[in-house]
Amino acid sequence: MTDEPSSEPGEVSRRRALMLGAVGASAVVSIRPALAQTAASVSTCEIPVPDPARAGSYIAADGSLVPAGTPGAFAPPAAPFKGEDVKRAMHGGQLPGTDYESNQAYMQYIRRLQRGTSGFTCFASLQMPRG
Repeated sequence: MTDEPSSEPGEVSRRRALMLGAVGASAVVSIRPALAQTAASVSTCEIPVPDPARAGSYIAADGSLVPAGTPGAFAPPAAPFKGEDVKRAMHGGQLPGTDYESNQAYMQYIRRLQRGTSGFTCFASLQMPRG
């Protein structure tokens, strides 16, 4: 005698489909917490403006770094921006503690971040679509 009492071919495939569905559901359950953890770390990551290697530089309106005191440039913010603040600014919001012009300059700087620059990984992960 077999484990599958029915001799109808459709019965076996339905049973297998249900078993595969159960396996798939457990995979989803184990992946979801990892995605939630990644999303949480993205919102709490930080982007210093400018990065520590260039501390003391000001940010020009186009996002480039210029010497401190350059007319029309903005002093760096007192603290790094959180990922959630940058994400909000990417969608039309404003970075905390900024006015329109400084917000635009800081966002231009952030958009120009290169691999190897402090804050790049955080900014890159903010741009990844979440499933």
